Amino acid sequence: MTSIRVLIADDQIMVRQGFTVLLNAEPGIEVVGQAVNGLDAVAKVAELDPDVVLMDVRMPELGGIEATRRIAGRPHTTVKVLVLTTFDLDDYVYEALRAGASGFLLKDASAAELAHAVRVVAAGDALLAPNVTKRLIAEFCRVTGAARTPLKERVGDLTERETEVLSLIAQGLSNVEIAEQTVKTHVSRILVKLGLRDRTQAAVFAYETGLVRPSGY
Repeated sequence: MTSIRVLIADDQIMVRQGFTVLLNAEPGIEVVGQAVNGLDAVAKVAELDPDVVLMDVRMPELGGIEATRRIAGRPHTTVKVLVLTTFDLDDYVYEALRAGASGFLLKDASAAELAHAVRVVAAGDALLAPNVTKRLIAEFCRVTGAARTPLKERVGDLTERETEVLSLIAQGLSNVEIAEQTVKTHVSRILVKLGLRDRTQAAVFAYETGLVRPSGY
């Protein structure tokens, strides 16, 4: 089985080394490099072509949000960015998701949570920590205001069933919870039609277009 290749970007050496030890002890995961700041992360991604980048938000020279934007914006990229943060409602996480991050993880996560997060983001088939990530998505979309018209127009490219599946994805449901054998096909078609990379970005899109409204608003 091919290992998931991970790059760790953090300006604190103890964090980089600690995560490296934890992940290298996990079957099917290999840390292929470390980056000391955002500029280094962007360069290392081009050099090493990892599957997942663990990206700290606050780093010198170039922060994690701009580094995420540059990595996610590379043509035909398949690299997934998992943002590392100290607080689960850190304002910077909103911008990281908008920049193209596929999820986030608290720095005090256990070894099991860290490995699970890497596998989930690498697979691209489920939101990371739906109960918290969904809240973050809903909040930053509420803060940024009304749906953007160009995005809403793109929803028209979807079939009725694809639109329904997109709505369920945004609500944090997994393929099993959506309970349809062909759901993976629907999800794949949604991502292709909308030019999105994974389910997290699909959920962001659904909130931004107003297809799904944050609860309580």
